Parts: sequence; structure tokens; C-alpha cells
Amino acid sequence: MKRPIPRALIATAAVLALSACSSWMPPTQVSAEAPPQWHVPLPHQGSVESMTQWWQQQGDPLLVELIATAQGVSPTVSASLARVESARAQQAVAFGALLPNLGVQLLGNRGVSQPGLPVTTAQQVGLQAAWEVDLVGANRAVNNAASANVEGTQAQWHDARVAVAAEVANLYYGQAHCIKQLALTQRDATSRQETARLTEINANAGFLAPSMAAMARASAADGHSRLTLQTAQCALTTKALVALTGTAEPELRQKLALAQARPAQGASISIASVPAQTISQRPDVFSAERDVMVASAQVGAAVAQRLPRLSLSGSIAGTRLTTNGVDTDGTTWSFGPLAISLPLFDGGQRAAAVQSAEANYRAVVSTYRARVRNAVREVEEALINLDSSQARAVDARVARDGYAETLTATQTRFSQGLASLVELEDARRNALASESALFALDLERNQIWVALYRALGGGFEPHAVTQTAAN
Repeated sequence: MKRPIPRALIATAAVLALSACSSWMPPTQVSAEAPPQWHVPLPHQGSVESMTQWWQQQGDPLLVELIATAQGVSPTVSASLARVESARAQQAVAFGALLPNLGVQLLGNRGVSQPGLPVTTAQQVGLQAAWEVDLVGANRAVNNAASANVEGTQAQWHDARVAVAAEVANLYYGQAHCIKQLALTQRDATSRQETARLTEINANAGFLAPSMAAMARASAADGHSRLTLQTAQCALTTKALVALTGTAEPELRQKLALAQARPAQGASISIASVPAQTISQRPDVFSAERDVMVASAQVGAAVAQRLPRLSLSGSIAGTRLTTNGVDTDGTTWSFGPLAISLPLFDGGQRAAAVQSAEANYRAVVSTYRARVRNAVREVEEALINLDSSQARAVDARVARDGYAETLTATQTRFSQGLASLVELEDARRNALASESALFALDLERNQIWVALYRALGGGFEPHAVTQTAAN
């Protein structure tokens, strides 16, 4: 007769296994040193505000519409959402491993079990249960890792949406800049053409040398070439928006013609004075932090394969035997076996799996810390560029106004014969370059605000993601 396994032995094995798992499993949270404060100027006094509605706060409904449309058709966003759904399914699988497995079995047979006995019909309906007791906490660790994976994929989904929004905004602001630049180029080309016409008349009358007329014609041709190039650039930007948003080109052109893009800085972004508070709002940092939790659980799962495993099974069934027309009903049940298994030799496979999981954990931790450092760099770069662009805007406007005034005066003097064509071309070139530089600075400032929006996480809320994953 088999002797039952002593309860003290089972309890001792469980305590030893749990203590071993807790000591071998690496920490699920690791430190990532962020600077105690920003070393760059903060806009708007560094107050903390939510950026969730940043696009709506700018008061540009077409930009909001284009962003929503692009996010709806983006394959990147769709793939990220699919990963979220897959992670949730994996979470359900991991949670199911903590619970017993139940099944129903229906049996029926008819025959003679021994010579001389009558024919017997047996019918049985039973409930079977099997449960692997989470002796070392491996299944709980895997379940926690699955929950962390869900949170991480949700953060990646948000990051994908932010990336699409930033791309649409940059193209949208680029299109607005292109239209302003096109109008400037058109005005310049018209002015050059008029100068060439007047110079040709004066040259034919003998008041100017033929070389001056040739210079004027060359300048007009250069202006027309610039206009052609600028027109093509605007068309390319429009087609890029068409591809990104999936909007029909005639419809998009009509909407862009009716809309007037507003400056991005019209809706300010506020930044916490402590970098750690700001960096924690980035979805990529949040996802990398959850990757550490997943890698830690993978180490624990690999270690658990080398520790004792406890399984329990049982069944209960109702049976009916029919012999010579006589029915006999009864109930059968069993509890067990209660089995403890411990691997002894596998050629080093389980040890190698532990080493692989530990190496992966170290790599994930390194990636997480690098992600934090990179996040700090991106925010500070955006802040430096923003401060620089705001400082240069004042000088750019002064230069634009001064060169425009000089061009007007030179054109008046040229029409009166008091200025040469060379002077006029120099004044025109300076005026065009200064106004074009001011337009480029406006575009740069808009793109910096978009970069800062993205560097700060785009309104990502870690607590909301955690609550959603828990539900």
C-alpha cells in the first residue's frame, strides 16, 4: 500500500520554493537617473497642465479633422491596436493558468466484462478537475507580466497616434508655409518681370546699355524658375497630406483653400519643473518600464522550471449499470493524485533558459535607462530650439521691415534714373531673403512646438492606462 505524502514535507517544499523564487527573480522596477531639474528655460513658468486637448485648443478645426482622419486610416495605429488586443488575449490566458481546469466527460459502453456474466450497459456522466498549484509563484508572475504587457501595448498605441498627429501637423504647417512662400515668390516674379520690361524699353531707346537689359531678363527668368519650383513643392506637400489622411485630393485642396493655419504656439504647452515628472508622461518610457516587468517575470518563469511543481486532480461521476433489464445507479469519485515533481537532469536546458532570460532582462533594463536619457535630451533640445526661435523672431522682423523699406526706396530711385539695376537687384534679393527667412522661422517655431508636444508624451496619462488594464 502506498504511504501518503506527509503534509509537513509539502509545506517545507513550498516554503523553500517560494523563498528561492523571490531571491532569484530580479526587481520589476529599476532606477533610471533623471536630472533633478531642467537646464534650459521653461516656457510659461513651467506650470503643469494636460496636453490631451492640445490640438483642439489651437482653434484650427481643419487640423483637428485631418489628424483624426489620419489616425483612423494609419496602418501603424491599426497595428498598435491589434497588439493591444493580442496582449489582452495573452493576459486572459495567463490568468486562466491560476485557476483549476474543469471538464465534463460522457461515457457509454455495452459488453461482457467477464465470461459467464450477462451483457451490461454502462453509462457515466462525470466532472473532472485538474489544478497545478502555483507553488513558486511563477504563474502569478506571468500573470503580472501579462498585465504589464497590456499596459505597455496601450502606451505604444498612444505613441503611434501621437506620431501620426505630429506628422500631419508638420505637413499641415509646411503646406501653410508653402502657400505663403508661393505668394511671396509670385510677387517677386511679377516685380522682376516688370523691371525687365521697363529695362528693355530704356535699352531700346538708348538710355541703358544692352547688358543691363540682359541682366534684367536673366533676373526675370530666375524669378519665374523660383516660382515654378515653389509651385511644385506645394503640390508635393498636398499629395503627402492626401496619402497620409486618405482624403480625396480635390476635397483636401478645397478645405486647405478655405482654411487659414494658425500658429502652433497659440496653444501653449506647460512643463513640470522636475524632469522625472515630465518624463513619466511619455508613452515610450512607460512602455519600456513595463518591458522590465515582463523581462523580470520571464526570469522567474525560467527559474520556476527548475523548482518543484505541485499538481492536483480529481473527479466525480454518476454511473448507471443496466444488466438483464435491472438498473443500478451509483456515484464514483476520486481525489488525486497529488503529485510533486522535481527535474533532475535535462542536459543543461533549463539552466541555459535561465541565463538567456537574465541576459534579456539586463538588455531591457539598459534600454529603459537609455530611453529615459534620450527623453530628457529630446525635451531639452526642443526647449533650447524654442527659446532660440523666439529670440530670433524679433531680429527677423526688424530685418524684414528694413529690407522692405530699402527695396521700396530703391525702386523709386530706379524709376527716376537715380539707381542702377545692380542696386535694385541687390535690394530685391535682400528683401526677398529676409521675408522668406521670417516665413521659415514661423514654420520652424511651429515644428518645434510639435516636437515639444511629442517629446512630452502628447497628453499620455499613465494612471488612466493602468486603470484600463486592471479592468
